[in-house]
Amino acid sequence: MSNRSERYLASTHDVLNQPAPLENYNLYEQDTALREAVEREGTSGVHDALHEYGQWAGQAETIDLGHQANANKPAFRTHDRYGHRIDEVSFHPAYHELMRVALESGLHSSPWRQPGPGAQVARAARFYLHSQVEAAHCCPVTMTFAAIPSIQHQPELARLWMPKILANSYDPRNIPDSDKTSVTIGMAMTEKQGGSDVRANTTRAYPVGQPGPGQAYELVGHKWFVSAPMCDAFLVLAQTNAGLSCFLMPRWRPDGSKNPWQIQQLKNKMGNVANASSEAELRGALAWMVGEEGRGVRTIIEMVAMTRFDCMTGSAAGMRQAFAQASHHCRHRSAFGARLSDQPLMQNVLADLAIESEAAMTYALRIARALDNQNNEHERLLARLATPVGKYWICKRTPNHAYEAMECIGGSGVMEDCIMPRLFRESPVNAIWEGSGNVQCLDTLRAIEKQPETLDAFFKEAAKAKGSDRRFDQFLAQLKRDFTDLSDIQYRARNLVDRLALVMQASLLLRHSDPNVADAFCATRLQNHGGLNYGNLPTGTNPAAIIKRATPVVG
Repeated sequence: MSNRSERYLASTHDVLNQPAPLENYNLYEQDTALREAVEREGTSGVHDALHEYGQWAGQAETIDLGHQANANKPAFRTHDRYGHRIDEVSFHPAYHELMRVALESGLHSSPWRQPGPGAQVARAARFYLHSQVEAAHCCPVTMTFAAIPSIQHQPELARLWMPKILANSYDPRNIPDSDKTSVTIGMAMTEKQGGSDVRANTTRAYPVGQPGPGQAYELVGHKWFVSAPMCDAFLVLAQTNAGLSCFLMPRWRPDGSKNPWQIQQLKNKMGNVANASSEAELRGALAWMVGEEGRGVRTIIEMVAMTRFDCMTGSAAGMRQAFAQASHHCRHRSAFGARLSDQPLMQNVLADLAIESEAAMTYALRIARALDNQNNEHERLLARLATPVGKYWICKRTPNHAYEAMECIGGSGVMEDCIMPRLFRESPVNAIWEGSGNVQCLDTLRAIEKQPETLDAFFKEAAKAKGSDRRFDQFLAQLKRDFTDLSDIQYRARNLVDRLALVMQASLLLRHSDPNVADAFCATRLQNHGGLNYGNLPTGTNPAAIIKRATPVVG
């Protein structure tokens, strides 16, 4: 009887057919399309640095930092134990470590500190790798990076703030900026009653002395969304007698006292959990006008353009990580007598996900090259139009991509000890923040209306692939014809912007990618465009080759 009981208490099963975690690999070396894009759009001189960064990003310890930062939400305290107002948000050490690496690596500064050929491309590639570890903390990194062109509109403020903004170090202490050698910058534009319509803002700015650019004002009002509220200063929009104007508002006054802008509460977000977002009231907060009075939107729009670029790059990174997880799982998991990655229907899905991921990254790095060459008229015009188009399309495509990758993994992909739930929750954020889809489409139309040559530059760039694929040529010709009809153009804006994104992605893939990728993209996105689910590659495409090109080989 005893022996029989011991037999029933013995091990019930062996763990079989379960893939090992995707870790301890080099994200850069295992991404063929990224390496090719960096070589093509930037410079080969950055490969060693990106190899080192890819190695860091793929380590198990690094990946765990992302899990820890999201498992431990930011916490907020209004006052210290003595009753002093402190407005302090505290973060898990994992968040601070990710921020330290990002800032010491110059993700906020490198193209400004060392401008030159390929600087924006190299920085975008590092940001792409870094975002795959954890996306939420990239918000303050992006805002600090993007604030620089706007602050440069006010030279005396730039001289004071730029050395600390550009410093490649991280100082998270809640102390006056005068006591710090490095700072981060946020922005506060959105208000309850306006949302994307910032011209409806009611926050008022009152001059302390002389009014005008570079002068001190006190701000009174509220802000509905202030992300990364522990930044050291914020670019803020507020009304003066001349209209909406831009201001730089620090957390502390020059005398070391706390500036009276007060966090009301932290937002309870479905995603972007590691990053704090807040509501704030400005109770006479001291700030300095940046740029021309009454032209606040124009002043801050350069910051917004750069954050939108990072949104598309970050969403492309989310796609890459989602595909990597799905393809790794399917490469090591068997069902119905064969590896999942060898089964035809799964190959169709995986290849389709791989195509979407590569098209997104390829588009983003091409725009990075345009940002590197703003003295060139074609590149400047291309960046102006391609940024809202790419921000709209790539960010819009990410949620369904994340979901489909999760489904490839199955039930384990829904569990919180897997990265996929985080990627899924993060996936809508970039589409909504920094201007939702409709805002991007309207901005695209605005750019074309104000500068018709932006559309000419866009089509000129896309047309570089003419003659390489019949489907592409037909798609491009029809799209050009459709832009000659201006009736109901706002109503049709999404359809037009969808196709602008597709024609540019197709052009880039036809010119630069593996022919199997380009052929499958044209077959599904141009020939059968219509919102089909992933897994609709037609017969005659080569999914096995596409999957092999994109799948990280680990284990």
